[in-house]
Amino acid sequence: MKLDILAFSVHPDDAEISAGGTLLKYSSEGKAVGIIDLTEGELGTRGTVQSRYEEAEESAKLLGLKIRENLRMKDGFFEPSEENKRLIIQQIRRFQPQIVLANSIIDRHPDHGRAAKLVADACYLSGLRKIETSWDGAEQNSFRPRLVLHYIQDYFITPNFVIDVTPFAEKKIEVIKAYKTQFFDPNSSEPETPISGEEFFDFVKGRMLNFGRPAGMKYAEGFTIDRLFGVKDMFDII
Repeated sequence: MKLDILAFSVHPDDAEISAGGTLLKYSSEGKAVGIIDLTEGELGTRGTVQSRYEEAEESAKLLGLKIRENLRMKDGFFEPSEENKRLIIQQIRRFQPQIVLANSIIDRHPDHGRAAKLVADACYLSGLRKIETSWDGAEQNSFRPRLVLHYIQDYFITPNFVIDVTPFAEKKIEVIKAYKTQFFDPNSSEPETPISGEEFFDFVKGRMLNFGRPAGMKYAEGFTIDRLFGVKDMFDII
């Protein structure tokens, strides 16, 4: 199966929080969209590995994903090793996405920036034919995605561009709430975290408002890219 967009998320729920509206938008347009989680989020303060899998599955249904898989790297301790790069290269060559979305280049959680670099490096290396990988016993061909974009997470980063997600803002919040153990639950007895308060949803919507307003949109999601990119027609720029 070839994907149009493949989002990598170091923890289950990362992509939903920062790029959920974008994934909903393109899924609704018939694009083939998938998520690969790098870790099981086993170090998360709330919930369990099992509950995260169940919540990720529910989120995948709401997003209309074609695939969602987990590479089971070590939460908090994964390294940009050859082994981990090869795991990601296998998935890039397997699904041959036009666009890859990855974690924020720098953020409060150290896993986010480390994962951003790991995925970006693997996307480049995936295009080198002398790096040999296989899947299900078959040799894989080299492949490099057309674009590698980084979504923006907790820290504010000025985006290189924004995507209008106004029609999908409310459903994005619904998707995030699929992670019941991680976010606001007045009946939960688990410890509070920076994302478990009810006000976190205000933050998510506020960030979308913040990105949208300068571009003349109500709600938008922002992305960064580590190279110069161009447009074919200046009249397409909003």
